[in-house]
Amino acid sequence: MDQRTPSPPLYEALVARLTALVDDDVLRPGMRAPSVRAFATQHHVSLTTALQAYRLLEDRGVLEARPKSGFYVTQRSHRQRALPAASQPPRRANPVAVSNPLFSVLSYAGDPSYAPLGCAIPSAGLLAAERLDRQLARCARVHGRQYNIYADPHGDAELRAQISARALRLGHAVPPDGVLITNGCTEALNIALSVTAKPGDTVAIESPTYFGLLQVLEARGLRALELPTDPARGIDVAALDKALGARRVAACLLASSFNNPLGTRTDDASKAAIIRVLARHGVPLIEDDIYGDISSGDERPRPFAAIAPKADIILCSSFSKTIAPGYRIGWLAANRRHDEILASKFALSLSGAALPQKAMADFLKSGGYDAHLRRIRKAFADNIDRMRRTVDRSFPRETRMTDPKGGFVLWLELPAGFDSDALYRRAIRERICFVPGGLFTATSGYRNCLRLSCSHDWDARIERSVERLGELAHELLA
Repeated sequence: MDQRTPSPPLYEALVARLTALVDDDVLRPGMRAPSVRAFATQHHVSLTTALQAYRLLEDRGVLEARPKSGFYVTQRSHRQRALPAASQPPRRANPVAVSNPLFSVLSYAGDPSYAPLGCAIPSAGLLAAERLDRQLARCARVHGRQYNIYADPHGDAELRAQISARALRLGHAVPPDGVLITNGCTEALNIALSVTAKPGDTVAIESPTYFGLLQVLEARGLRALELPTDPARGIDVAALDKALGARRVAACLLASSFNNPLGTRTDDASKAAIIRVLARHGVPLIEDDIYGDISSGDERPRPFAAIAPKADIILCSSFSKTIAPGYRIGWLAANRRHDEILASKFALSLSGAALPQKAMADFLKSGGYDAHLRRIRKAFADNIDRMRRTVDRSFPRETRMTDPKGGFVLWLELPAGFDSDALYRRAIRERICFVPGGLFTATSGYRNCLRLSCSHDWDARIERSVERLGELAHELLA
């Protein structure tokens, strides 16, 4: 039996083309769209097909018809959706147990036959990292024998120098010797936790938070103290102060910018206030800056370490979200505990792969990374905008959603009592994968929430999958 997916109707391809013009601000709200006849002539289709496309765009709220005038781009309403409510997690530390249900989700998320709304890993097509790959091939050809060794546990010296130079642009003066190359950001977080907390200790985190972080806490036998978090402003600083005064907390682990799943950007004043609270209680900060380079605004947000260079902060990041998830190159920067950090790295993995580090160092030195960032920032911002618009027209009216200014994930909150696990089970049967909200907490919360990834090239399949999720959500609420 032929299992191939049928091609979408021609008018849907036309819808995608005109929607792209709106997404790219070629056609702005209030502007007149090309006439149906002109559009049909331009794309070599019949008037009937062109009109079908325009009527569908009208149904989706992208265009509006004005008598005797034509079609105009609407003043889009999708940004008027309310944000999810600020979280109010229980005020106690909880053991973490997310690994077993998570493995099932990840098995589907990695299967290309499922619509890719699950894993927050950029697609190879969107990253278009061929220039870096060519750099790796050249390094293997020219330096292969030289780098077929165990690397220095600190990592490639030139790569550390390049990371140090990029940090200095943000006001974070960390010398190359203060940078340690790791096997992705996950190893950096593991190392940071290994030198600040021991099994049974409590770590303060955002709520909701990235399930990969919860996995690390679980594996290290640590307890999670989840903090009230606002999707627009970040953690409640007063609640943090109160929590640290009520119990011993070994470390605080926060995203620098655009946390996963809320996409929150905490402003510099709030970051400074958080640092002061942590210093007063003698609690080190581990910051995850993995999404910092993916800002849709004009400026890249500064990490905590740039705001308070002398504070007890361990910064963790990687290139996995921006250009090279398969290279597994992360790093850690700290101004203290150097011997402990190096010993932990040595025990975990001895060193990283030398050739990818050399290739990344050469790529950064060439200036190619900055041009790459400009391109993908726009691509991710466009994806988020299209996802938000599709959610807006497809999901129940009561649905709340985030409005991230960076990263590439979207968090939805449906009415209390909605079961995102039930939605997930039905979606999987239709080969659509997303992540239910319950995996982003060590508590029983967020069962009415879900996360959608915007990390793949937007296409008709993704759009139809989000629309179908909305239909299923309507059915479950009914």
